[in-house]
Amino acid sequence: MTNKTNNKIIPTNNNSLPYRKCVGIALFNKDGKVFAAERKDINGAWQMPQGGIDDNENVKQAAIRELKEEIGTDNVEILDISKSVIRYEWPNNTNIEYYKNKYKGQEQYWVAARFKGDDSEIKLDEHDEIEFQDWKWVDLKDMPEIIVPFKKNVYIQVVKMFSKYSSS
Repeated sequence: MTNKTNNKIIPTNNNSLPYRKCVGIALFNKDGKVFAAERKDINGAWQMPQGGIDDNENVKQAAIRELKEEIGTDNVEILDISKSVIRYEWPNNTNIEYYKNKYKGQEQYWVAARFKGDDSEIKLDEHDEIEFQDWKWVDLKDMPEIIVPFKKNVYIQVVKMFSKYSSS
């Protein structure tokens, strides 16, 4: 169950499960816009690429692998990596059942990267598990307004961290 306060969703799954170790990627194009993708399973839910860090990977390796899996390209230059993690918990009404039974949420290192390629290199259907149905370049400052509510505070922190790479 979740509590709603001022239209904010507050997770109530305070349990002893660990956080899933992840990486999130703020991918900037040459114009300083950031890559946003619409989730295939939730219409209207946009996010930046993200995913788990495998046991044999560092943050940079995980970021590059996740980009290749989720958007079909790893033609990037790493600009910055957060020094610490940002955590969030999944609300109880989330549909992420597989992870929800193992983790209470995610802790993410964030990576700023510059896309060095052409938009035609971006292919959302390169991987067996297609996560996104659409994508666009947006102003970084607009990302907190289009993300699912329980990740909004994460995205506000990412905007603060990486605004120097943005056009806005």
